[in-house]
Amino acid sequence: MVNITKKSSTLRIAIAVATVKVSKQETIDAVVQKKIPKGDVFEFARAAGLFGVKRTSDMIPDCHPLPVEYTAITYEVEGLNIIIKVEVHTIYKTGVEVEAMHGASVTALTMYDMLKPIDKGVEIHHIRLLEKSGGKSDLKNLKFEDLTAAVVVCSDSVYQQKAADTSGKAIIARLEQLGILTGKYEIIPDELELIRQKAIDLAADGHNLLILTGGTGLSERDVTPEAVAPLIERPIVGIMEAARKYGQERMPYAMLSRGVAGFIGETLVLTFPGSKNGAEEYMDALFPQVLHVFGVKKGQKH
Repeated sequence: MVNITKKSSTLRIAIAVATVKVSKQETIDAVVQKKIPKGDVFEFARAAGLFGVKRTSDMIPDCHPLPVEYTAITYEVEGLNIIIKVEVHTIYKTGVEVEAMHGASVTALTMYDMLKPIDKGVEIHHIRLLEKSGGKSDLKNLKFEDLTAAVVVCSDSVYQQKAADTSGKAIIARLEQLGILTGKYEIIPDELELIRQKAIDLAADGHNLLILTGGTGLSERDVTPEAVAPLIERPIVGIMEAARKYGQERMPYAMLSRGVAGFIGETLVLTFPGSKNGAEEYMDALFPQVLHVFGVKKGQKH
């Protein structure tokens, strides 16, 4: 199965359709009038479709078991066609496209089974995904080439060349995947005034995004939050709440991170942990959705 541990749980919706085509109007009339010998076709098929949605992972090997929060199965009769629509919702790390299509196929197959004694010309057509939403795929077509970033590593050991930088380079690599240019990359020691002045200077230089990595822990030299917090004019508390929650689900010490986030002028400032794993987790938790803030500031809606 595909590894989805890095993904975040979001509301995901999928709608699938299938068509059952009969060969004569008498079949449609019998379905609508509930005169099929095997019973009420719509209700029996709906029940089977619900089971189909819920048991998708039992039948499709690579599908993850997931919580199905809502399923609706509706019908529309068009001539000799019965159009089945299956809508599925979940709040989870992966989508429900296959669940919706599996539900539509089971619904259609149940109709076929119930109708074949009176109509040998029944056919199932066009099982397909009609639409889906939720997750990062909604943002995949957004472009961020107009954004520039600065990345600052706050670390005594890296500055003194006693250790190699891994977190800053990991952040730069992730930004590059989003098409965001890192115009400035610096390494500085864990000195409060130096960190504060660097944040002031980089914000004044017009960078859209400033990420400081390191110094968000609890040691005496971890002073990045103290340096940056007084500069933030518009705090966005929810950003770090989301990052810490994401980290906490994967590592119990994530709650100890003291990172802060918000705007210094027009620059969005984020403070990340200094470990490579911590920085990558924060990138996974926040990007690209955090970049929505720039659209909001411009009055755009996504």
